[in-house]
Amino acid sequence: MHSHRKTEGRVTVGTELWKWTAAELAAAVACGEISAAEVVESHLARIAEVNPVVNAVTQTLADTARRDAEDLDRRRAAGERPGPLAGVPFTVKENIGIGGVPTTHGLAHFRGMRAGEDAPPVARLRAAGAIPVGHSNMPDLTVGGMHPRSELFGETRNPWHPGRTPGGSSGGDGAAVASGMAPLGLGNDSGGSIRIPAAFCGTAGLKPTYGRFPSDHRIGPDDPTLASQLVPVDGPLARTVGDLRLAYEALAGTDPRDPRAVPVPLYGPEAGTRPRVAVVADPGGQGVHPGVRAAVAAAADALRDAGYEVEEIPDVPRMAETLAAYGHMVMTEFALAWPRIRTVLPESSRAYIEMSMERTPPVELPEYLRLTGVRLGLQRDWARLFQRYRLVLGPVFTEPPVEPGLESGSTDGHERVTRAMRLCTATSFVGLPAVAVPGGVLDGLPQGVQLIGPMYREDLCLAGAEAVERRIGVLTPVEPRPTPVEPRSGGTALLA
Repeated sequence: MHSHRKTEGRVTVGTELWKWTAAELAAAVACGEISAAEVVESHLARIAEVNPVVNAVTQTLADTARRDAEDLDRRRAAGERPGPLAGVPFTVKENIGIGGVPTTHGLAHFRGMRAGEDAPPVARLRAAGAIPVGHSNMPDLTVGGMHPRSELFGETRNPWHPGRTPGGSSGGDGAAVASGMAPLGLGNDSGGSIRIPAAFCGTAGLKPTYGRFPSDHRIGPDDPTLASQLVPVDGPLARTVGDLRLAYEALAGTDPRDPRAVPVPLYGPEAGTRPRVAVVADPGGQGVHPGVRAAVAAAADALRDAGYEVEEIPDVPRMAETLAAYGHMVMTEFALAWPRIRTVLPESSRAYIEMSMERTPPVELPEYLRLTGVRLGLQRDWARLFQRYRLVLGPVFTEPPVEPGLESGSTDGHERVTRAMRLCTATSFVGLPAVAVPGGVLDGLPQGVQLIGPMYREDLCLAGAEAVERRIGVLTPVEPRPTPVEPRSGGTALLA
């Protein structure tokens, strides 16, 4: 991954620490080879260098990151063990709270809404020794579309190609991790919002099982309604699957602030000598780009060579019914809240949800209640599939990275994006874990695949993704293609 010279047991000054993996950084900080302060300074310098082009980091936490690093170095020097993510910088999506910092959701309406404490996943990463270096961009309130363009901070560019979206809604984290601003990002996923940025930015991303990581998605005092309790989950993005594994181990566990989080073991029974993998290149039979199909085939070959028994299957369970149930449940809840939500959104950010409600209209209470039963039946059918197969391999998005704002510009564009992300949508609805990992590069753009596993078997997904990564290689960090972005008010603001 990198090489560096040492002088009297120390890394030579000037070494590009921002290129290192989280695992390498944590190991070097823990043994005193480098300091957490040096790690933070390297990443702050990288943010200053490339964020004017990428515009992924919205609020740079320079002062607090330096203080956290100095404190960690003091405690390590005093003999305290600093944790498995010692000194590792990470970004945090604008809708996840960092204590004392505005949680703006990208909107002027929430500009002054400071978090009283760290959200559970931020607290867990801190407890492992990691250091937040900034908030990251996303679409307004996550509902403005897939492309990370916000009222306060402008739009984020894909470091691979400024004419392609980095994906969303956790696109700020995907672009920041891919361009070396942090080795870890913390986002959330309710239908692909971690996995799509990972695929479009050439990184890895973990969407955990419902209930695996504690979270807190409240805006104000009220808890979210049912679909918003069941579907969205927080999770990490990283440049390597090994770093995802470190984040997974740190994030898992219970927290009294989230009664949904359960104390399930991190690792389950061994998968066997030749675990079976089901390959679905074109879920739902709605079409897949040849380049994406080739990435799935390359990943299948990698798994086969790693000792997996790989078998193509016609489809995943009840795809069309899953997508309809997801859409109707989510849009029914949106319709109830929409009169209030639309008043805080700029007009440019309303089209995506309005087209979504038109495409999959809200339903009446009897039908909504019936759909809660449909969801349970879908979970049962997936569980039966996993009796035969340990993993399902498929695309993250059935097209290569698309142009920014395609999903909000027209009904045709909206339909195209909704169709392309269908496997992400389906697996989010039934609460399954999945790891996105690069399956190759086509025409200068990364192509992502995902390994989907049984509930609470993130370990199987990570192991499969590592086998793919060994064959395909690690694609990032990359140098951003230069198309300067002018951030709107608040972009890269320095906060104490």
